[in-house]
Amino acid sequence: MPDKKVPTRTCICCRNEFPKRELIRVVKSQDGIFVDLTGKADGRGAYLCGGAECMKKFKKSKSLDRAFKIAVPSEVYDKVEEAILEKR
Repeated sequence: MPDKKVPTRTCICCRNEFPKRELIRVVKSQDGIFVDLTGKADGRGAYLCGGAECMKKFKKSKSLDRAFKIAVPSEVYDKVEEAILEKR
């Protein structure tokens, strides 16, 4: 039997591919923008690897603005950063 395929996603900062379960998902839905720890929330998702270099680039390059095609307030970036640091 062939091995089961592992889904991969691309980090929005470093543009490297990782297995989906290793990444942190940020979701834009009708409820707003939030970190999805379950990976199953409805809405448009963007993935972050949470690496040190990506975290430096994350806010500066406005990665979520590009991924969601809207202007994301800086408070959302702060909340996402806090959630990522807690998950590590």
